[in-house]
Amino acid sequence: MAAQRLYLDHAATTPMLPAAKAAMVDAMDRWANPSSPHTDGRAARAMLEMARARIAEALGWRGHVIFTSGASEAIAIGLGQAKAGRVMTSPVEHDSVLRVTEGADRLAVNWDGVASLLRHPGESRDPASFAAFEEKRDPSVRWDDVVLAIQHVNNETGVIQPLDALDRDGALLFADCAQSAGKLPMPNADMIAISAHKFGGPPGIGALLVRDLGFLHAGGGQEQGYRAGTENLPAILAMAAALEARTEWMPDAARLRARLDAGVEAAGGQVVARDAPRIPAIASYRMPGLSARAQLIQFDLAGISVSAGSACSSGSLKTSHVLHAMGWDETAAGEVVRVSFGPQTDEADVERFLGQWTTMAARAAR
Repeated sequence: MAAQRLYLDHAATTPMLPAAKAAMVDAMDRWANPSSPHTDGRAARAMLEMARARIAEALGWRGHVIFTSGASEAIAIGLGQAKAGRVMTSPVEHDSVLRVTEGADRLAVNWDGVASLLRHPGESRDPASFAAFEEKRDPSVRWDDVVLAIQHVNNETGVIQPLDALDRDGALLFADCAQSAGKLPMPNADMIAISAHKFGGPPGIGALLVRDLGFLHAGGGQEQGYRAGTENLPAILAMAAALEARTEWMPDAARLRARLDAGVEAAGGQVVARDAPRIPAIASYRMPGLSARAQLIQFDLAGISVSAGSACSSGSLKTSHVLHAMGWDETAAGEVVRVSFGPQTDEADVERFLGQWTTMAARAAR
């Protein structure tokens, strides 16, 4: 009898929590359009606003919450409708940020993927690149007219950007927190993007957290005038329930990830950004001599789901732009896969993955 499949791709999407499913089903039985003026509509509006407050409280957020279809739309609104005249970002951002900020200034990153204007003890492979940002600090630049778009946790490597150490000279900070919301405390940012399906809520719902709505140009008939489209109340209530039901599982994940790191290295693999601050739930590994495409096929045949890079672009299996920005060459970057945990991941899962990894690595070495 075939072994049960092992799902280690939680950074792409993680299964809905029971509390989120229950909240969504309940809302579907008594849902109306929150913009309707009748009794049913007003009841739906009351539930919507209560969910907005619950989500803010669960995240420790003291600003506004604008509901979106996910982090990608939150990014498009936050950066596309920002009143600031200039955007600066890093080259290791999610594709959705890079698309919205095409043509914007790109900061350098060091060998472990930390942006150059963040204080970090790691050394760059190209120390001269760290002069680039200083050159951009032109006295004529109004830093209060700049948005710095820097992710909190990298979706491929798990590297945590130390955003609270950011020297931003009055610039606004936009943080993509799709991979950290519900797992780590939110950074001290002016705008934050989150996505429910990364922390046990349903797909197709997320939010843009904004400290001051004055940062944005209005752009829709709903959500306080900043987003168009009827709010998906069942999904919003499920997102609130998922945040409230989350448990503290990062310490367990850290222990499992340490075991996985050690096992991969013992089998001749390489841990991406090994010495960088990383979220315990995400890790990327290189298997020398075997392409990521071949690895994914073999893991899948063995009943194990992992990915190569971001799920939003891995369908094409392009070599990771994140690894290139960190200084990896084409061959090495093309041999990296990502493993990501969920709350249910346990020791047996890690050992099963390591057993398959070790067998594949031994064949590749031969």
